[in-house]
Amino acid sequence: MQAHRRHVRYFVMMGVCLGMFVLAWGVVRLWSVPAAVGMCLFAMVIPPLAAVFANKRDPDDDWWNDPRWDDPRWDRPGHDRDRPDHEPRQ
Repeated sequence: MQAHRRHVRYFVMMGVCLGMFVLAWGVVRLWSVPAAVGMCLFAMVIPPLAAVFANKRDPDDDWWNDPRWDDPRWDRPGHDRDRPDHEPRQ
C-alpha cells in the first residue's frame, strides 16, 4: 500500500508541474509574461521534490531495517527476501 501511495504522490506532483507549464505559456503569458516566467521557475522545482517525496520512507515501511538483506546465507531455507519479517515497533 505504501508504494501505491508514493506513486500517487509522485504523479500528482508531476501533473501539477505539467499543468503549471501549460497554464503559464497557454494562458498567463497573455496577461503577464513575468508571471508566466515565475510560474515556470516554480514548476522547475517540483520534479526534484516529487522524486524526494516519492522515495520518502513511510513509518510503516520496515524493509530498510530487515537484517536478512545483509545476511550472506539469505538463499538457504528459512530466508525469504520477498517476505521480510514484520517485527512489532517499540
